[in-house]
Amino acid sequence: MKAASMGFVLLPLLAGQIALAQATPSQSEPSPAVPALEDFKPASSNQGGKEFPQVNSEHRARFRIVAPRAQSVRVLEWGGIALTKGEDGAWVGTTRPLDEGFHYYRITVDGAEVPDPGSKSYFGAGRWGSAIEIPALDEDSYAVKDVPHGQLRQNLYSSRSTNTTRRCFVYTPPDYDKDTGKRYPVLYLQHGAFEDETGWGNQGRANLILDNLIAAGKSRPFIIVMDNGGNNFAGGPRPAGGPAPGGTGGAPGRPRFDFSAFAKIMNEELIPFIDANYRTIADQPHRAMAGLSMGGAQTKQITLANLDKFSHIGLFSGGSIAANDPALADPAAFRQKVKVVFVSYGGKENTATAKANHEALEKLGIRNTYYESPNTAHEWQTWRRSLYQFAPLVFQD
Repeated sequence: MKAASMGFVLLPLLAGQIALAQATPSQSEPSPAVPALEDFKPASSNQGGKEFPQVNSEHRARFRIVAPRAQSVRVLEWGGIALTKGEDGAWVGTTRPLDEGFHYYRITVDGAEVPDPGSKSYFGAGRWGSAIEIPALDEDSYAVKDVPHGQLRQNLYSSRSTNTTRRCFVYTPPDYDKDTGKRYPVLYLQHGAFEDETGWGNQGRANLILDNLIAAGKSRPFIIVMDNGGNNFAGGPRPAGGPAPGGTGGAPGRPRFDFSAFAKIMNEELIPFIDANYRTIADQPHRAMAGLSMGGAQTKQITLANLDKFSHIGLFSGGSIAANDPALADPAAFRQKVKVVFVSYGGKENTATAKANHEALEKLGIRNTYYESPNTAHEWQTWRRSLYQFAPLVFQD
């Protein structure tokens, strides 16, 4: 079924190619060169007490970097912004109006890439770096409110398949420690390419989204598990005409992802660890998986190959399920096992394939939700909204 209000569209994997999870910030169309409104305020993503970067009511960002001996300071995103040096030795520059939501950015000082000393650090695009939060009309959905809050718990567990100690984060709902006899469904929620297990808690605000939904009575309380899905390319570019074993397909010469190692970790190590250490309802009807971008592709591969383990599927800018997928060879059996299929994209992404697959599944009698985020691209605002729309749908016994 189609969602009613705003929808979330996830960028389809064109020819099997997985995009970086918001590697480059989206931007609004260029605006006339008019002076910015001088109502700038420190961004909510700043370190405590830091005045810059700032954001104004037009959604412009202003940067100020103190580097009196530098010859050049630039912000690399949004077409590249050359900052201007003032008499006080500080370099200042202002962007055009930007899309609302969360955006990574990079700064160079005399060609050397450095973090912005005013911004908090986030792991994205394969590094710890700077980001800025542009106020959004729907930011109330992930705001810190005076409601009961759950906990975001860090866990270390042993992985025999990789001979390493791995880390995952687990969100437990507000009442988890109050009623120790109660058990909960579980959502396994995956990050995108060149991000890690910190993404959904930091950039995605997953815990706050669930806190607010639960407090409003819009979602059933459930556990969320966020693990590191890796960013491993399988052997480099695929030869022309060659297969893409273990991962997604791709046009000749394009890299492909191999998810087989993570699938083994998920099925043989992570799920058993969570079920042994948390009060889960450890069965297929109460287990879901979702992910953004690369994490959506992982979700699709792992869930469709393990329908005995997962009953709820969420793909956020991470492809869609075609009517001719082998997992749907028996539509009646698929309907019996899978309770929720949710696909979302940003309105600025390529959505044609996802929309077509949504309609094709409807014709098969497989109820599925397609959701499109207004005026966003392959970025965290799309995925925050996706989780906000997905969560109320799952585990509705």
